[in-house]
Order: sequence, then structure tokens, then C-alpha cells
Amino acid sequence: MDNARRTTGEGDARGAVAAGGAAGRSNQRDAQKRAAAEAAVAMVQDGMVVGLGTGSTAAFAIDALAERVRQGLRIVGIPTSEHSAAQARAGGIALTTWEEHRRIALTIDGADEIARGSLHLIKGLGGALLREKIVAAASDRLVIVADGRKLVDRLGGTAPVPVEVVPFGWQTTADRLAGLGAEAVPRHSADGQPFRTDGGNLILDCRFGLIADPAELERALSAVVGVVETGLFIAMADMAIVAGDDGVQTLRRGSA
Repeated sequence: MDNARRTTGEGDARGAVAAGGAAGRSNQRDAQKRAAAEAAVAMVQDGMVVGLGTGSTAAFAIDALAERVRQGLRIVGIPTSEHSAAQARAGGIALTTWEEHRRIALTIDGADEIARGSLHLIKGLGGALLREKIVAAASDRLVIVADGRKLVDRLGGTAPVPVEVVPFGWQTTADRLAGLGAEAVPRHSADGQPFRTDGGNLILDCRFGLIADPAELERALSAVVGVVETGLFIAMADMAIVAGDDGVQTLRRGSA
């Protein structure tokens, strides 16, 4: 019985250490995300129209932007999702509309993968890829904020490519995507129901393995009937601010 108690106690202790280690890594990643977000928010100036991204790192940027607004910064925001809109309103950030502003001075958003050099991106694991791409396309500058895990040599190694599709006949759209080499999996919400975007569409998470030519793949996916938008953002990011164990680094498109 003593041995049993000792074994159980040792197992509990190992479990507690493992849980503590996981929590520590999560806290460290959050600190890195926050550092990258705050560095990007420091670029925002009075009078700007600012694009507000979606996702865990973008949420830190919205929080930092709200703090600057409380200190007197005067800006208006265009959010990329209903979730980001609600967070911005709660933080006191004034929102504007496309009727009032057709162009955005600076958008701060996250990414699921960032390719070194080209700054091609995979985005959309947060489910807002269509609105994110609309906002990015209307932005004078798109600044991506991330922790160091998101920086890769080639896209596709860790994240699937989210593809937003219309619900009608999505199964046939998935078949056409499979014809391009995709392993297309419908995304579901936590309750097990099909995930719906803010626009009411579905998302197919498509795995291709390492992507040799992201620009060509984006063109091919966009030509598929039933596809609304893809999570490949080609040559849209001007800068990536990436925080890691060695601090914060700023990467510009075309730099090594």
C-alpha cells in the first residue's frame, strides 16, 4: 500500500510539473504576443483609420490600442470580425464604416504562418479570413504581429489553408479542392456544429503539406466554383513584428 501511495504521489507530482510547464510556456507565448502587438501599436498616430485584426495576438493589439486611446490618442477603427468590434467598443475605440472611409492607414493583424522573406501568410484559423483580406486590401500598410513559432521557411508545414466556401453544395466544392491536392476538412465549432463565419459561410481547412508556390496555389483555389476566399495572403504584408526568446524583431517584405 505504501508503494501504491508513493507511486500515485509521484505520478501526481509529475502531472503537476507537466501542467506547470505547459502553463509557463503559454504565459511566455502570451508575453511574446503582447510585446509584438505593443510594438505595432506604437506605430499608430493621431487621426489614423486603423484596421483591427482578429485572433489572439490581434486581441493584444486592440487592448494596447484601447490603452493609448484612454491616454488621448484619436483614431477610428475598422474591425475584421464581430468579435474584434465588440472588444474595440468595450475598450473605448471609436469604429467607423466603409461609407465614411474607403482606405485604412494601418492594419495590425496576426497570422497562422509567416514565410520568411516574402512575408506570404496563412491566415484564417480564427475564422475571419474574408473580412481580414478585405481590410488588408484596403490598407496602406499591413503589419503582422506574432510570436516566433509562426515564422517558417515555407508555408503549409504547421497550419492548414482555411478556405471559405458557400454552404450550398459545399461537398462538391470540397471535391474540387481535393482535385487540387487538398485534404479538405470541414471546420466545426466547439458545440460540434458546422462553423459559420460572420458572413454565414463555411470553412474547409485544407492541408497540402509544404507549399512550393503559394501564389499559384492561391490563384488555383480562388478559381474553384464555390470558393469565397482563401487564407493565403500573397504579398499583402508590408512588415511582420515577431517576438521570440531573443526579443522583438521587425521583418520587411523582401528582406532575408
